[in-house]
Amino acid sequence: MVDRYDVAIAGAGPAGAQCARDLATRGYDVVVLETESEDEFPRQSNKSTAGTFPSMMSSFGIPDDVVMSYTDDVVLESPNEYYESYQPGAVLEFAEFKRFLVADGRENGAEYRFDARVSRPILDDDGVIEGVRYNGDEELYADVVIDATGPAAPIASALDVVDLERENQAIGIEYEMEGVEMNHPEYADLRRAMMLRLDHDIAPGGYSWIFATGEDTAKVGICYIQNDRHREFAEAGKTVDGYLDDWVNRDPRFADAEQIDEKVHRGSAHIQMPDRMHTDRFLAIGDTVPSIDPLWGEGIHTGMKSARAAAATVDRCLTDSERRLDAESLAVYERLWHRDVAPRMRARLMLTRLLYLAPNERYDRFMRDLRQTEENTLEKANQGDKGAMAKLLHLSDLPLLTKFARERLNV
Repeated sequence: MVDRYDVAIAGAGPAGAQCARDLATRGYDVVVLETESEDEFPRQSNKSTAGTFPSMMSSFGIPDDVVMSYTDDVVLESPNEYYESYQPGAVLEFAEFKRFLVADGRENGAEYRFDARVSRPILDDDGVIEGVRYNGDEELYADVVIDATGPAAPIASALDVVDLERENQAIGIEYEMEGVEMNHPEYADLRRAMMLRLDHDIAPGGYSWIFATGEDTAKVGICYIQNDRHREFAEAGKTVDGYLDDWVNRDPRFADAEQIDEKVHRGSAHIQMPDRMHTDRFLAIGDTVPSIDPLWGEGIHTGMKSARAAAATVDRCLTDSERRLDAESLAVYERLWHRDVAPRMRARLMLTRLLYLAPNERYDRFMRDLRQTEENTLEKANQGDKGAMAKLLHLSDLPLLTKFARERLNV
């Protein structure tokens, strides 16, 4: 007997599980294949800082049960300055969040197969995908296949849909800690805040963070992009673990802090302009595309939105009387992605590369500039508003802009 479904999804992360929720709710026969075992899920993939926005919670019906803490502010730090902005957020217990999505999808009719490692697509005589192989020689067929495996991207890569470049790969590590002095007199009050720090001495070519999860508990981590800027500021042979340990050892806020149950979360994602996201009978979603916010690394909301755009596209095609699933029909997904998931992506990527190119002293001035501009200037700049970006630039930035332009010409 041949296993056949309307939709097969590889990966039970936020994007894959949300897509399954949406499609199962609409009555489609959906199966999700997940590499990890169900007993330990998610162990290998419990790697997100899990900072997101209340708008995501309400848009996707996420319960408060999976929230570690709600925050009021976003704080940006540089080596000697900081900037505070009111922006409500939510820090999720990422494992509980993922388990909720799976359980809710199942309640709506989605099937899950754990211990199911997808290896490659099954193609018909015309080279069009018609299913997937997993766990060696097991086969499963579907009208539409969706790759939600993140950077692994076994199906998308085999179909030549995505090209994830190593120089655009960001790697990160995070500890969960207790005993953190969240209201240290030398720094901003972080008791109800998500803090991001720009400081090449701590995270060369990237940023570090403290996300409050309680009065003296927090998620503490660093992330950097393995690009020329990292190589310029980095110490030879130093690992991402070494950078985080050095920061924890010298920042006074961690003087009495300890790791909680030795919890360590690791992850990677690509920060780059997507190429193709689909072909005949196939879509790529979540970090497979990739969809992560290029400036601050928030990927949950964008991943969930990409899942919803994919589900809406599949629903539109499968309700068509001819059930057209060719690349032209599925192109709706890419239009929705650029409109709803990551609008103005190119401009936002430009801001990201320019920001991480700047030296530490420019970060201090950046914080002072933010305090002197309108409250929503940073938000507009992060959305790709070139007028807002211009407000944060100075004539003295001309050498920096010239260097940026030369590097882009050499890409």
